[in-house]
Amino acid sequence: MASNNLLIVESQNDKFFIERLKQEITANFEVDVPICCISEYECLDGLSQTRLEKKLQEIKVDIDKRGLNRIGILLDADDKGIKKRINLINESVKSIDCELTLSVVNTWYKSELLDIEISCHILNVDGSGELETVLKAIKSDDSTFADCLDAWRDCVTHHDKEITDKDFDKFWVNIYQRYDCCSKKREKTSRH
Repeated sequence: MASNNLLIVESQNDKFFIERLKQEITANFEVDVPICCISEYECLDGLSQTRLEKKLQEIKVDIDKRGLNRIGILLDADDKGIKKRINLINESVKSIDCELTLSVVNTWYKSELLDIEISCHILNVDGSGELETVLKAIKSDDSTFADCLDAWRDCVTHHDKEITDKDFDKFWVNIYQRYDCCSKKREKTSRH
């Protein structure tokens, strides 16, 4: 029987990114079980301990019915850091298995109570950030348009306005995708 794996993500954007990443990886070479065998997704629609606990409790009821073998939890470090996110995950996991503790990321932990493996990954660059921070760090094309946003941010700051790093990174990725990554043909249509 094929493995049935569920990935819990913070948002639809995370889901779309992982799906696209799976397509790119699969198109280029064959990858082992961990990344390419995601059967289902569950979106939290925003991160909080309450939402994660509720989602895990909903999933717990249907583990056998859905035939789940593994549950992965993918969260952004944001400005909280990896350790605090692991703590949040552990507090939430305790709501479905009080004996289970995830000590580190990217490791599968067996829940004897639920007969399932659970793991987590925290998206980050140097211990903080989110998906957009990772995308910015791994960009593959020239980023002239997006990099000019630094001057825009300086101007905004000069006028006593502020934009958070999180919002700035989201904006940077949007401009990078729209202007730096577009082919000349697509560039014309995306600007209208």
